[in-house]
Amino acid sequence: MEAKAIAKGVRGSARKIRLNIDLIRGKSVSEAVNILSNLNNEGARLVLKVLNSAVANATNNLGLDVTKLYVKEAYANDGQVMKRILFDSRGRTGRKDHKTSHITIVVSEK
Repeated sequence: MEAKAIAKGVRGSARKIRLNIDLIRGKSVSEAVNILSNLNNEGARLVLKVLNSAVANATNNLGLDVTKLYVKEAYANDGQVMKRILFDSRGRTGRKDHKTSHITIVVSEK
């Protein structure tokens, strides 16, 4: 039995979020929560929210035991890019891309 949580359109590039996801993949849920809560960046806070949602799905919908759960899969894919213009010098315009990502975490019992 496994439970899944997906957060789509999260403001943050997938490249930066993957740095945090790589730290928790394969670890127990309690250890993953400790790791993410001690990191000081926005990507860790976003991943922690999705992890808590996956754990809640496992306990409430499937009746799994929280102490036996571990992170089976975790990945972040690229989402849509919001393209914004910036005014440059000499009358030109540049672009500032606001990247989004889709975070998926699957938890399962050992």
